[in-house]
Amino acid sequence: MSNTDDTVILKAEDLDGYLTSDDQKDLAALQEMYRETLKHFDPVNKESIIQGFDEMGHLMQTICAKHPSIKVYSFVTEEGAHAEASRVIAKLRNISTDHAEFLYYSQRAYEMLFRLAYTDAHSAKKNHIIVKTPVTDPVQNYAVHKIPDIDDAIENSVMCVMLRGALLPSMIMSKEIEEYSSSDYVTPFALFKINRDDSRHENDMQYILNLKKSYFNFEELDGKDLIFADPMNATGGSLVTVVKYLQQQGVRPKSIKFFNVISALKGSLRVTRALENCTCYTLWMDPVLNTKAYIMPGLGDAGDRLNGFDTKDCPRNIIQLIADYGSNIAGLYRSQLRKIEQTVLGTV
Repeated sequence: MSNTDDTVILKAEDLDGYLTSDDQKDLAALQEMYRETLKHFDPVNKESIIQGFDEMGHLMQTICAKHPSIKVYSFVTEEGAHAEASRVIAKLRNISTDHAEFLYYSQRAYEMLFRLAYTDAHSAKKNHIIVKTPVTDPVQNYAVHKIPDIDDAIENSVMCVMLRGALLPSMIMSKEIEEYSSSDYVTPFALFKINRDDSRHENDMQYILNLKKSYFNFEELDGKDLIFADPMNATGGSLVTVVKYLQQQGVRPKSIKFFNVISALKGSLRVTRALENCTCYTLWMDPVLNTKAYIMPGLGDAGDRLNGFDTKDCPRNIIQLIADYGSNIAGLYRSQLRKIEQTVLGTV
């Protein structure tokens, strides 16, 4: 990894150095299985496609069972929950799913991932919420609801945003934390401007962290539980670049959690091999990457489908992107937006 005053660059060959020989064999086996399945896409042979994906799913489940830091929703939850995950992913993948639906199913996906990482994992202790209701006859009414007591798991968290497709998912996760916290804890935010060089291929890719356009405080990150919520984990390069840079600067995270709607197996393996005390939570795992480092079968550019398209000549900055979300999103995530504005604008 090379550093200048303005940028940090990580190369694909550095990432691959974290993979073991067994990892490489597992990835090669999946690559061959997907190559065989591709033969049945044109013309479409439904039975053969179903069989191919079924076999790849079983192999990925076997591989992930060897890696406790990789938690795939459909592999580790009860069978009754699998249909919900499958339906959500199917809607997100579908080329016909419009922006409003894509946003709705993205929210559902992250609520499911939050439940996997926090409420299901820490369900023994209970907290109570007392809610004031609109009913006032014969007296003001209240209701009591039990929720898991997860304060210890969430109230040391910092939300780390790898712009720009990760912005809204990060706000969703922060909102879930606020709703489950007994003290209405709103996560601090750290914003990292990082992108990969899409003119390159998967085997020579570079990941470029622009420090001038990033907003974070080293002291607020040290000793914290860092949360990253990126819809897609293709190669793992962006996360590894950010965390390795922070570690070079003396930041020692207590833990790292990486939440993805879809992850490629290669990306999950790289991340958990490269970073200590890091757990990947993904709703769905896809088997391979193409030569341009896009997930197959994937769901396209999640950032564009969540936020709309930027032009090369006039990319939106963070404040413009937030403004484009509109009043509905601003109202729903007002506490999170206030924190982000404080981070960017340097206000108290």
